[in-house]
Amino acid sequence: MIGAILGDFVGSIYEFNNIKTKDFNLYDEEMEFTDDSILTIATAHWLLKGGEPGAYYCEYANKHRFPMGGYGGMFSNWVTRCMENNTIMPPYNSCGNGSAMRVSPVGWFFNTEQEVLEAAKRSAECTHNHPEGIKGAQAVALAILLARRNTPVNEIARRIEHDFGYNLSLSVDEIRKRYSWNGMDDDMDGGTCQGSVPQAISCALQAIDFEDALRNAVSIAGDSDTIACIAGGIAQAIFGLSQPLVDFAMSKLDPELKSVVDEFVKVDMS
Repeated sequence: MIGAILGDFVGSIYEFNNIKTKDFNLYDEEMEFTDDSILTIATAHWLLKGGEPGAYYCEYANKHRFPMGGYGGMFSNWVTRCMENNTIMPPYNSCGNGSAMRVSPVGWFFNTEQEVLEAAKRSAECTHNHPEGIKGAQAVALAILLARRNTPVNEIARRIEHDFGYNLSLSVDEIRKRYSWNGMDDDMDGGTCQGSVPQAISCALQAIDFEDALRNAVSIAGDSDTIACIAGGIAQAIFGLSQPLVDFAMSKLDPELKSVVDEFVKVDMS
């Protein structure tokens, strides 16, 4: 999941300052973790300790109230209601891409498709119980599992298209020309799963290495930190990560978050 965190870092300064080029400083000192990393690590903590995923999302968001970029409005309202009522409140039928950006640990933790799909659904539906919100999380987690199995990228694309109905036929260059915060050709909200997950998956599957996946993701614009977070999670499973990249990611996290990541990566997921 460190690849997802790196993607979040890289996209963090471009979310509201979109660029349409792959030529940029990949690791800028101004880059910081956002809600994407915080909730990804919350997912890892849930998988390690058990219980209800929603409790971890609420706890982590309450502890880390002001990350760079901030939380989505509906999610923030949900966290507030959970804290006020001292219980996990019902989900709010969101199809936002928050369910997909936090799911990468699921793809690393389990070794069967059934386990991955079931856990991805659980991680999503405590907040994002809209069918598209669940589908986005499942597609990302399955892509990671398939990549861990050394499945060829064209076969991963075929499975994702077949199982989830996403169109992965466009090249990254074509996406870049047509994509924005308004989705593809201004016909969809780019903050939704259906408006950003297919593009993020394409950025990973069409990359030549891990860093190229992040450059692809930032260069198409839109919700840059989340698209790069999703792409980075998948790209790590395809290409692996060098130790300097791992060290860079860990150096940016506060001690509490770092300790959860350390524990998670020590789990035998072979």
